[in-house]
Amino acid sequence: MENSLLMKTEASSALNFLVYIQNIFLNQNRSEEEYRFPYIPSKYIVKEEFELRFKELWDEVIQRVSEHPKNDMKIFYEEKDLFHQRLFVDGNDSLKEYSEIHQTFKVWWDSFAGRFSVERAIDEKGQKLYEELANFLTQREIAPQKELNIGLVYDEFPLGNFEVSSYFAVVSIKEVFVKYKELMAKLQKSIY
Repeated sequence: MENSLLMKTEASSALNFLVYIQNIFLNQNRSEEEYRFPYIPSKYIVKEEFELRFKELWDEVIQRVSEHPKNDMKIFYEEKDLFHQRLFVDGNDSLKEYSEIHQTFKVWWDSFAGRFSVERAIDEKGQKLYEELANFLTQREIAPQKELNIGLVYDEFPLGNFEVSSYFAVVSIKEVFVKYKELMAKLQKSIY
């Protein structure tokens, strides 16, 4: 059987922004040694039910991005208030702080240190991942039904859902380097 696997790895703006907000929230209850990027003190992130609200929004964004990759940019740029409405306290001060957080992320994300670096961070490992997945499918004579899409995020997402959907998976850079075997099993599961 010939290799017919198509795989696309893109750093998702909306999912990375959710990780960014998650880290701001998690930093509120961590020691300095445990901080994650970015460290931005926030007064307006919803503390009550944040984790539940985050999971719901995470699942919604994943569903929409997995249905159509162009939804990613639409959610981040055209529906940016969605994040504020679900994860922040209502009010003018909250909206101002959220707008600053969104702009700070956008400046980082649009720079070489942001999206470009996140995507390039796994170039070599990404190629190895593709080759091993293609070999796995070829050996088992499994023909992929469609393209495998990987939404790459810059950091782990302990508050997000780790489940994979058909031909779509969210992967952190750390998973690619530190949890490679588990990642391979996760991606194989998404193709079945």
